[in-house]
Amino acid sequence: MAFTAMLALKALAAPADDVYLLGPDSAPHEGVPKGKVIGPLTLPSNVFTNTTRHYWIYVPAQYQPTNAACLMVFQDGHFFVAPDKDYRVPFVFDNLIYRREMPVTIGVFINPGHTPEQPESTSTNWGDGINGRATEYNELNDNYAKLIVNELLPALEKDYNISKNPDDRAIGGASSGAICAFTVAWQRPDQFRKVLSTIGSFTNIRGGHAYPELIRQSERKPLRIFLQDGLNDNRGRRRNSTNTYDPKWDWHAQNRLMVAALTEKGYDVNYCWGIGTHSNKQGGAMLPEMLRWLWRDYPRPDDPQNDSNRKLLVPVGN
Repeated sequence: MAFTAMLALKALAAPADDVYLLGPDSAPHEGVPKGKVIGPLTLPSNVFTNTTRHYWIYVPAQYQPTNAACLMVFQDGHFFVAPDKDYRVPFVFDNLIYRREMPVTIGVFINPGHTPEQPESTSTNWGDGINGRATEYNELNDNYAKLIVNELLPALEKDYNISKNPDDRAIGGASSGAICAFTVAWQRPDQFRKVLSTIGSFTNIRGGHAYPELIRQSERKPLRIFLQDGLNDNRGRRRNSTNTYDPKWDWHAQNRLMVAALTEKGYDVNYCWGIGTHSNKQGGAMLPEMLRWLWRDYPRPDDPQNDSNRKLLVPVGN
């Protein structure tokens, strides 16, 4: 009965996601220089022992080794780099970099790790229950930040000139990949200061519901964060011992609490609440605008060095 009811709810909720359609910035265009996607490459880890993970690198056509490029890292990389899924990041980067609506940015798309006995994440199973995704992405410690900073970045810097300025580095993801991205920036604001979160799992998978109060109790960090979620995201799907609603398992409620805490502490935060489910449709449709907001004030090197060299766009959430 409960399973049938859950399926019925998903069937009713599905049209809420269908209203979100990809725009022209998510497609290739004639005359726009195309970046190169390299991979999959393999990254072993000493932080998560006996694991490897695939990753891909997007190198924009405008990249010149003599100039340090910005960097953006996406978790669940196989989905964000794919040309036929919801985000299609290489196409979006091509278009926005060409129009100078974001800086020349190297994109990195990294999967969760797996042992030799475990399968790689796929488009139908991102890794929950089959590899190390839950441990790597949902725990609030600094282990995954160590993997990114101490293992991934040195591998990248062997071949690419990447800016050392943390304001030139962004990190993002969806669902558990979103809370993972926030945790990396939270743990290492000296390395990453821009965060993109879509349908973020700030819930009690591994204690992530603690973030709003932790944000309030901690000194403000120099972070810029964009959060997206839908009203029909998972809403307290787990029940406590008295069979009552448990807000720690309400994805949308927890995203709203994140925004409230970040706003209260004076963070540079923006957000957009849609009508979707735990789906990437809205996040994919909004990706160009979210990136414009995250990179809205980067200096154009050939512009006059004064206040006019920063392009300000109207925020899209609040």
